[in-house]
Amino acid sequence: MAVPISYSIRSLWTRRLTTVLTAGGMALVVFVFAAVLMLAEGLRQTLVQTGSPDNLVILRKGATSEVSSAIEPEKAAVLESLPGIAVDEGGETLLAREVVVLIALDKRGGGSSNVTIRGIGRESLALRPQVRIVQGRMPRFGVHEMVVGESLVRRFRGMGIGGTLPGALKDWRIVGVMDAGNTAFNSEIWADAEQVMQAFRREAYSIVIFRLQHGFPLHRVSAIVENDPRLTLQAKIETVFYLEQSEAMARFLRILGITLTVIFSLGAVIGAMITMYSAVANRTREIGTLRALGFRRRAILLSFLAESLFLGLAGGCIGIFFASFMQLITISTLNFQSFSELAFKFTLTPAIFGQSLAFALLMGFIGGVLPAFRASRMNIVEALRTS
Repeated sequence: MAVPISYSIRSLWTRRLTTVLTAGGMALVVFVFAAVLMLAEGLRQTLVQTGSPDNLVILRKGATSEVSSAIEPEKAAVLESLPGIAVDEGGETLLAREVVVLIALDKRGGGSSNVTIRGIGRESLALRPQVRIVQGRMPRFGVHEMVVGESLVRRFRGMGIGGTLPGALKDWRIVGVMDAGNTAFNSEIWADAEQVMQAFRREAYSIVIFRLQHGFPLHRVSAIVENDPRLTLQAKIETVFYLEQSEAMARFLRILGITLTVIFSLGAVIGAMITMYSAVANRTREIGTLRALGFRRRAILLSFLAESLFLGLAGGCIGIFFASFMQLITISTLNFQSFSELAFKFTLTPAIFGQSLAFALLMGFIGGVLPAFRASRMNIVEALRTS
């Protein structure tokens, strides 16, 4: 015969203060656990959404980022003759040569950080439909003009339209602000690639990007690029390329977060264990009465274990609820791969929700299993004699 679930719920309600304190401790741990996973997922999604599955990125063989890649102009010219490159309605090839450089800028709250300047080609905007101009206009080619991402305007000084940047870009004028949504482009500055190369004395492009014709086999283009000894280049789908950019940072965040969570969870588990041991001690006669009424040891065990799981479930739901509000916050950090500033948001997914809830239930189970065993093994006569 099983002990009714309502009995476990009533027992928790009777001990409202300890129940709230224990569930609150678990909620805090789950909040940290969920927030860290949301942080890593937000970083990953920001970089993945930056790319398009229809675009192919060409880099120097062995390069792990745009900053470390270099493609000489003569090699870039060879790439323009590759088969399978799509064209727009006007018959223009959807291919762009781009150069990426870093520049240190002052933040509004003090300090400085590296910001990506992307020298773009005439087809770069067509290849990135997620980017749109919200203020001003796109920079003209052949002149010292640039457009900045919205997140840079909020976080760095002098990013408004009409402003200029220090150093090599002191005579360049900001003519527009772009909104690239939840992508890395929102943390970049765009300008004419040829002008950027002259300003920073670059003799090679960082990448060549183009759109493949619909249905054209990717492996055919990749084989041509990677097997040509003259090029020493590699080809990657843009979404795959940006996913790889997120791996190092996301892994670091997960390891750090899980380490902290495990440390904090020890306190929550001990708290749950103390609460359940106290419940067993205060309800010794109740346990004896239940056993005398015919409830088996297994039923007593499951009843107390259910109470502990309820505590974990309540703490998990509360922690996830408050963690969900972190999605309203945008943070910025240094991307390990590009060494530049990157703004992104916390992102709660169904997988993170499930993992956080499972973690909360695990804490409840660990905290309650020993007290539940103790309750189930009590001698009926001794329990009934307890005053």
